[in-house]
Amino acid sequence: MNFDAYARTGVDLVNARLDDLDDLRALFPDDNAWMRDEVADRDVAIFRRAQKRLRDVFEYGTSGRDAQAVTELNALLEAFPVQPRISGHDSSDWHMHVTSRGASVSAEYLAGAVWGLSVWLCEYGSARFGVCADERCGNVYLDTSSNCCRRFCSERCATRSHVAAHRARKRAAVGEQVTVAAQPTASVDSLSPVS
Repeated sequence: MNFDAYARTGVDLVNARLDDLDDLRALFPDDNAWMRDEVADRDVAIFRRAQKRLRDVFEYGTSGRDAQAVTELNALLEAFPVQPRISGHDSSDWHMHVTSRGASVSAEYLAGAVWGLSVWLCEYGSARFGVCADERCGNVYLDTSSNCCRRFCSERCATRSHVAAHRARKRAAVGEQVTVAAQPTASVDSLSPVS
């Protein structure tokens, strides 16, 4: 099983817009077209609740609350248990599913996402769960950097944030120059001793 791929489905879920059934369908890539076809209105609420709880896991990891991340993932593992089974049609097609036959789309997707994030936490620690440092973004990510130093979900957010910070520093420097220039200077007459 590709646990990283399952963990990334958890990231995709947290970052997804889930206003309606069409938004939920957009979450499923082409290789999971069957999920897109079978998902129903009742699944939207289930995915939204799981989305919020998984966001909490990322918030806990980002803020160093490892025990809370573990507690929440354990609760999610109970809510969406993994029941692995082999599926396929012949020897060239065998693959693993994470739930029993006949499981709902939400059970299948969420069991995989939670399992993947749980394995990720055990392998790399919750400090590798990140929330984008760009205030306008808020997306989550899995930090795969060599020294656990990633702060942004994408290069786009990193660039946007750095450009905004640069512009703010530039405005502050110009503001300081204007303030200094506007201050009255003492005249030579006022500095000479009174006779």
